[in-house]
Amino acid sequence: MPILSAETTLYPESLFVESSSNSTPWWVLYTLPRQEKLLCRHLKIIGSSFYCPIIEKRYRSAGGRSRSSFLPLFANYVFLRGHDDARYHALCTGCVSRALPVGDQKAFVAELRQLNDLISLGAPLTPEERLQPGMRVRVKTGPFAGVEGTILMRRGERKLLVMVNFIQRGASMELGDYELEEAV
Repeated sequence: MPILSAETTLYPESLFVESSSNSTPWWVLYTLPRQEKLLCRHLKIIGSSFYCPIIEKRYRSAGGRSRSSFLPLFANYVFLRGHDDARYHALCTGCVSRALPVGDQKAFVAELRQLNDLISLGAPLTPEERLQPGMRVRVKTGPFAGVEGTILMRRGERKLLVMVNFIQRGASMELGDYELEEAV
């Protein structure tokens, strides 16, 4: 059982449900070390839209007890949706090192939505730092059907890498060949 419960990672809850025709830009906020959750609390208080993917990590303590923590999938990153005033308020929190504008907004939102869907389904995700080139695939069966990513080999295991290209980070999960088909 975690010491603290999971916090808000998506604000508002309808952030990815809203119409894609909305012209509000996205920003990638690079935070100071271990400031992601604090930034999210500040953003929620001021009413700014944000997404910070959080996953549950389970581990055993020295005494053998099973514990869990809720950690950001991408350390030091929070994704903000808002105009220059929202970016300014985020920078004024003291949690942000820099704010990066996103070039291809449509692709960026699709990648974030895909990650959010995987986390919502409880997929066992592993954070991945630098992305490796590989075969682009789509999951064809099961609860992850339609998810697109790249195949990786890690420690002899085949994994599907779902990425956010703008920050060169992603998350991976194990899948069998029978579940995948080549993406066009």
